[in-house]
Amino acid sequence: MAADKPPIRVLVCDDESGIRLILNKRISRTAGFEVVGEAADGKEALEQFDLLRPDVVFLDVDMPLVSGIECAREFQDKDPECKLVFATGHEEYMGEAFEVYAFDYLVKPFNLERLDATLDRIRELKERRSARDAEPVPREVRRSKTDRLMVRHREGVVFLDPEEILLIQREDRATVMYTLGEGRYVIPETMQEIEDKLDEKTFFRCHKSYIINVHHIRAITPYGRWTYVVQLDGTRHDALITHEKYEELERRFS
Repeated sequence: MAADKPPIRVLVCDDESGIRLILNKRISRTAGFEVVGEAADGKEALEQFDLLRPDVVFLDVDMPLVSGIECAREFQDKDPECKLVFATGHEEYMGEAFEVYAFDYLVKPFNLERLDATLDRIRELKERRSARDAEPVPREVRRSKTDRLMVRHREGVVFLDPEEILLIQREDRATVMYTLGEGRYVIPETMQEIEDKLDEKTFFRCHKSYIINVHHIRAITPYGRWTYVVQLDGTRHDALITHEKYEELERRFS
């Protein structure tokens, strides 16, 4: 008998206990989700995130001690794949939520059907990702004519053909490079420093937390209200791309 799929782990952050209760009850009653923690202020939200490492965070913008926007920036730097959903009474902060790549933005008082629609989209993305993870990873290598790149990482030095590099991302406040053959290297450079070393014809900064090899793009699908998911050949890791960067990439291939 196949094991049950792990639930989508949710952290609920809001200084209003009534809102936390509503979100907790609705999310907990939704198939495939589990509320693993709550936070009543921004400081507690940061602590709970580090402890629980949720898949999804529901958070208010206006929270004591640390704002929801500042929390979201911290969350994203630690785990760019975590989905951030703002549930707030402040519609005017939607632009700032866009800057931290929120998956969705619910304005209080939101109806429960609107919340259900957001949960459905999150679950659909998880199911699509699980189905793709079950497929074999393509191993095709497109050799380039450029010189090999010397990459310093925590365990030493590796020399790579740039075409072997699939993805660079921010992860746990570090810069991580993924390569063909499921290679993973934690490197000392910032995203900007590594971007400056790479050929701009091959590599594209699609998001503040991601650089992708455009020769390995397999598909681009909708993610949140303002972003898309980039799927790459040769790896099970995805990248996010903003709407503006998506349009820029379209122009490049047109």
